[in-house]
Amino acid sequence: MNNSLLFWLVFLGVLGLWMLGARNRVVALRAAILTAWAQVDQALQTRGEAIAALLLAVTETLHTEFAALDAVAQAQAQVETAREALRRKPVLHEAVADLSKADAVLAAVMVRLISLVEQHSALLAEPTVKEPLKVLRELPPRLAFCRQMFNEAGLAYNQAVTQFPTRLLSSVFRFGQAGKL
Repeated sequence: MNNSLLFWLVFLGVLGLWMLGARNRVVALRAAILTAWAQVDQALQTRGEAIAALLLAVTETLHTEFAALDAVAQAQAQVETAREALRRKPVLHEAVADLSKADAVLAAVMVRLISLVEQHSALLAEPTVKEPLKVLRELPPRLAFCRQMFNEAGLAYNQAVTQFPTRLLSSVFRFGQAGKL
């Protein structure tokens, strides 16, 4: 066998193994994003259920505040839509940005709803209101922690995808940038 042929075979073998290793590393980092997303998704689902229960419980009493209740319902619907899109592909930067925007809108309108509920002491005594409020008060630290884990997994993925020589494989294997919540 010719020395140059042997050299090229070894070179192609090393290159192939490197590409396989780089791809497997990025795929493992993407799997970490999926795991972190599952925790964020669960927290968002719990919050959505608590908001739905709270809206149901206060609708009759706060019927004069229909605009505030409707704003919360619409904002929660936007979060759910963005959450569903992100559930299909948690690495998609645009989907993460959409969820972040929808979540910010929801946070803003929730302040008004909780303020309205707290102004009615009779509502605070009802178990159908007390439980969802308790969940909504206890959930933000958990959600913040889950987001932090998601963002750290996304950062590790983004760093791996942009490092040379893995960056050369990004277009071949369609490794895009992960978003930040």
